[in-house]
Amino acid sequence: MPELRSEVLTVNMGPQHPSTHGVLRLVLELDGETVLSVMPTIGYLHTGIEKTIEQKKWQQVVPLVERMDYLSAHSNSFSYVLSVEKLLGLEVPDRVKWIRVLLVELQRLNSHLVWLGTHVMDLGAMTVMLYTWREREIILNINELIAGFRMFPSYIRIGGLREDLPDGFHAAVRAILDRLPGKIDEYEKLLTKNEIFLRRTRGVGVISRATALAWGMVGPMARGSGDTYDVRKAFPYSGYETFEFDVPIGAAGDVFDRYMVRMNEMRQSVRICWQALDRIAARGVHAADDPRVVPPPKDKVYTEMEALIQHFLIYSQGFTVPAGEAYVPVEGPRGEHGCHVVSDGGNRPWRVKMRSPSLIACQAIGTMAVGGLIADVVAVIGSSDVVMGDCDR
Repeated sequence: MPELRSEVLTVNMGPQHPSTHGVLRLVLELDGETVLSVMPTIGYLHTGIEKTIEQKKWQQVVPLVERMDYLSAHSNSFSYVLSVEKLLGLEVPDRVKWIRVLLVELQRLNSHLVWLGTHVMDLGAMTVMLYTWREREIILNINELIAGFRMFPSYIRIGGLREDLPDGFHAAVRAILDRLPGKIDEYEKLLTKNEIFLRRTRGVGVISRATALAWGMVGPMARGSGDTYDVRKAFPYSGYETFEFDVPIGAAGDVFDRYMVRMNEMRQSVRICWQALDRIAARGVHAADDPRVVPPPKDKVYTEMEALIQHFLIYSQGFTVPAGEAYVPVEGPRGEHGCHVVSDGGNRPWRVKMRSPSLIACQAIGTMAVGGLIADVVAVIGSSDVVMGDCDR
């Protein structure tokens, strides 16, 4: 009987493949069903946002950075705004800090719900996606309530917030926070002890803590492998040091551990949101008292000449930021999301560079997928939670 021999096959996975979560292309070398090598190819969603920013006034950058990682708009604008405020030497009131924390934690919940629904759908669990989208819509309703936009609200501004909280905000947030713990339990009942889900995730896409750190991985990817780094604990910002929360950690570094880390992160985000909501008065200050960057209230614009002139100058000429550079990281849904801002002293940024956790996770897909089966590549991509707008920018 002749000896059976296999042949190495090179195939494209993406960039139009539904399980690559955007327009990621993987060039796979396969020996039968076994993955021998993975070469990620990015750039299909390159929009030139970082270069476009150089032509915009400081306040015009917020809507652009929000569209990089399109699942965490608040985190994008938050890191940018904190970096500019650092250059300005600007300190915002506590109420503004609490509102910002509340919004970015709701954004984390929103992002993790999208991750969970799409990830398990890739593995064959259709029901969970329908459930997670249900809760996500309610969170997007809150964005619509505060700004009129569901995905890109541009509510966090340099010096504070776009405007004060609307009527009904506290009630809307309480409704979703009351609802989420039971729904997260519901997702877990469907998945955590599901034999099919366990076989698709346990021991799949393993990456050690040392390897994760060597790649520069952060967030749930690194914490799933046992790392403890969380920007909110290591370098607290916006008053995070005053909040009580835990940082979920995994041990095995596989797809299942990354799943558990994110599930527990959702519970911790609910915990933080409750603390922030309890601190926020229904009405109060929503921006720093700094006429350099904060426009005057509309009632003064309509009645006082000085306020009208100030309003006109901020929106027509912009404002200048002292020369220098600043980098302020935040803990986004995918890990450390930082914004490096360079100013030459003018009314436009000289350079804005985002630190993209998705790009780093993308690089490591090969490390996690090689040696597994082609079906495991789908599980690895989903557990990486890459957002291609964050990769390509």
